[in-house]
Amino acid sequence: MTYAFDPELAPWAPRLAPIDYGDLATARPRLREVMRRQAMYQPRHPVETVDTEVPGPDGAPPVPVRLYRPSGHDEDLPALLYPHWGGFVTGDLDTSHSSATRVADEVGAVVISVDYRLAPEHPYPAALHDCYAVLEWAAHKAADLRIDPDRLGVGGLSAGGGLATATALLARDRGGPRPCFLFLLFPELDDRLETVSARAFTDTPMLDRPNLLLSWRHYLGEGIERGGDDVPELASPARARDLSGLPPTFVGVCEFDPLRDEGLDFAQRLIQAGVKTELAHYPGTFHASIGIEAAISQRMLAAQVDVLRRGLGAVLS
Repeated sequence: MTYAFDPELAPWAPRLAPIDYGDLATARPRLREVMRRQAMYQPRHPVETVDTEVPGPDGAPPVPVRLYRPSGHDEDLPALLYPHWGGFVTGDLDTSHSSATRVADEVGAVVISVDYRLAPEHPYPAALHDCYAVLEWAAHKAADLRIDPDRLGVGGLSAGGGLATATALLARDRGGPRPCFLFLLFPELDDRLETVSARAFTDTPMLDRPNLLLSWRHYLGEGIERGGDDVPELASPARARDLSGLPPTFVGVCEFDPLRDEGLDFAQRLIQAGVKTELAHYPGTFHASIGIEAAISQRMLAAQVDVLRRGLGAVLS
């Protein structure tokens, strides 16, 4: 297809072929290399980082996390649980390092980055249960972490957004710690891939339909058929029949992204369920183009900071 990309993004499109999830031995180091080549965010103020481990779900290993805290704040700060992107099958703590540093610095919040277990070695619900274990830990250890448990949100980009959504749903259903805010940017939410954008955008930069098919096949594992009636709602949050009781939510989508319409549909259903919801559609963009040096990408980053400040009740001094 021919796409009307933003003029500043168009020259990048031919160079940004999706990482092949069919060859994970190559895909995982390839993502690490892609992230290493990107310009690292340089914070305006010092940001402290600490790597630690959190007790995992029952019978599972500890979950590695990286904490980002803006320096010079003695008071309890808001916090954001931030699972990384990578199609459920690639990525680690370094994947979202630059992004998490930016959020900590510009929002003024503690960011809790989660190195959840990856599929297909660890299919659903391993990654979700890891994220939920970290959410419980953060809420219970709020005083030690110097965070405000009433201003603890969850959020993520792409697969990280799907895991953030499922974590919020699980917290609601279990009566666990209730996030104050849900931040979703081009989230991966629906295994069925039946929307107009999912069917039409088969050759888009960064993410295309063939890779989405592989992503879901790996994540759901051997015993669950993608698109089948037995896919659990918490695996594919777009299937959740009841969205009431979720926290206020921001959903941002890119125009030429296979995930566009499932994000739009999810935002509409949130509104219909009575959830306070803010929606942004970025014309001319494609999946993850927020990472490219372009004016529209800078606007997306500025909106991310503004939305998180408001959603987490962050006040920079």
